[in-house]
Amino acid sequence: MNYNIGRNDPCWCGSGQKYKKCHGAIDDKIEIYRHKGAVVPTHSIIKTPAQIEGIRESAKINVAVLDYVASHIGPGITTEEIDKWVYSQTLSYGAFPAPLNYEGFPKSVCTSVNNQVCHGIPSSDVILKDGDIINVDISTIYKGYFSDSSRMFCIGNVSEEKKRLVDVARQCIDAGLKEVKPWGFLGDMGQAVHEYAVSNGCSVVRDIGGHGIGLEFHEDPWVSYVSKRGTEMLLVPGLVFTIEPMINLGTDEIYMDDNDGWTIYTEDGLPSAQWEIQVLVTENGYEILAY
Repeated sequence: MNYNIGRNDPCWCGSGQKYKKCHGAIDDKIEIYRHKGAVVPTHSIIKTPAQIEGIRESAKINVAVLDYVASHIGPGITTEEIDKWVYSQTLSYGAFPAPLNYEGFPKSVCTSVNNQVCHGIPSSDVILKDGDIINVDISTIYKGYFSDSSRMFCIGNVSEEKKRLVDVARQCIDAGLKEVKPWGFLGDMGQAVHEYAVSNGCSVVRDIGGHGIGLEFHEDPWVSYVSKRGTEMLLVPGLVFTIEPMINLGTDEIYMDDNDGWTIYTEDGLPSAQWEIQVLVTENGYEILAY
């Protein structure tokens, strides 16, 4: 790839090494795939060593806040209380909740209960009760670096049907992770997720996906979980993105709440489950940054 940089010049990533000893070979390989028609990442979304370290620090806070929620959530808790926990805990680490005021989102966290697929807005009117399942989606900004992950929580005595859905959603992450490796494709991961969900009697939401992240809340690439092997963006070392398929017990059809303009529901009213991890592609495979 012609980046107007000499082989003996310092590498564009800021490592201090000569380009030929650092990203030169990677860029050459990317160029080969580009000439074959593959969608390839630009330097702007390939993270440098310094950026990766900053993202790791943000991710540590993100995970710590999720751990706090995990240790306090239960029946009788309102989703508004969860929002207050996330806000106060995030600030206590010197960080800031990325969702707050993002494109007008009014809260610090997304809390999606039962048939809410994603982007649920915390409220004092939503009281968690025995048998509910909830996704708590936390995103953090720390020193300009972004992290993002979510977990499912089963509240009290949850039906076997809902428990299985939550388990399948988590297992979809594992199925996708097996396909995350340098010089593979995002579509490899997407097909693995989709096949696993369908083989377990579930569906995968098509219209909402994952995203690149690190220097911004949402970056390229957009990540589909109904894609095909050998398609979508080439996976290269330094690429950071989320794996967060939304797995529905029934149809994959969804709709947005017209009143709040954010909350997404399943069309058939059946429950949905989602886990989210943030992943770095490495030279040998992957590193989970936030989970």
